[in-house]
Amino acid sequence: MVTNRDHLSGKNLTMDYPLVSIVTVNYDHPEVTCALLYSLRQISYPNVEIIVVDNASPNDDPAIIYQLYPEVVFIQSEKNLGFANGNNLGINVSKGEYILLLNNDTEVDPGFIEPLVRKLQSDPGIGMVSPKIRFFYAPDTIQYAGYTGYTPLTLRQFLIGLNEVDTGQYDQCTETYSIHGAAVMVPVSVIKEVGLMAEMYFLYYEEHDWAERIKRAGYKVYYVPDSLVLHKESMSTGKQSPLKTYYITRNRFLFARRNIQGFKKMVTLMYLSFFAFPKGVVSFLFDKRPDLALATMKAYFWNFIHFSDIRRNQLLK
Repeated sequence: MVTNRDHLSGKNLTMDYPLVSIVTVNYDHPEVTCALLYSLRQISYPNVEIIVVDNASPNDDPAIIYQLYPEVVFIQSEKNLGFANGNNLGINVSKGEYILLLNNDTEVDPGFIEPLVRKLQSDPGIGMVSPKIRFFYAPDTIQYAGYTGYTPLTLRQFLIGLNEVDTGQYDQCTETYSIHGAAVMVPVSVIKEVGLMAEMYFLYYEEHDWAERIKRAGYKVYYVPDSLVLHKESMSTGKQSPLKTYYITRNRFLFARRNIQGFKKMVTLMYLSFFAFPKGVVSFLFDKRPDLALATMKAYFWNFIHFSDIRRNQLLK
């Protein structure tokens, strides 16, 4: 790991503006990451450090980003660590009181940090918050205004407000079931108590696993609509790529095994194994997407092969 923190000077801390450490992960998309960093230069919050973790990009991403944005703390990983471990690497070198994780394919409203900090400061029982998220390429359309709970059998949850035009119908700050991984703020004190994101996920579901662990520790999760982030959905993995299909399928099983207990777990795993899995394979073959069918099969067999490994690491931390 290489970092350029040593020659950077931080901003002065104040009681009104605790230091917020913004962490984002780049992999082979320097132009997307630079667009985020440009939007972060426009923010009104005066006390931040920005940490960019490069996940071993194959090209000259580090040089491009650091040349244009020398103020950031830049960390170069020697291998692609995935979303969870990449963010964890940034969290481990951060100095802030609050951690703000942003996908590199987001851009932000200038005043988006203040409402998140105020909400966390208002109640020590709140463990994580996410802003309202709208689509970058349809900026009046909502992607996230909170999450529903998980359905009992399928283990699916649904984005509140998804694809609705934002007319203010979700402008009430509310407790919600989960955060959105594209933008989430967590107090460092909560991370020290609960731990970092589970690195075995690599991509997808890790933020929901984190939210479940934080809720089990007794904290609440909130949606904060006064904060706004725009998201360029799926630019890095593709809308329906084999990579995305593999990790979503694999980690849906993994999430169930780590976060559901007793009879409900057995029923959910039976549904995923004997209905959802074969249905997905057949559907992809019918749609002439054998690459996605193969990714689905690989995801299922990963869970089968690693059953004992997951069981040993299944403690609810």
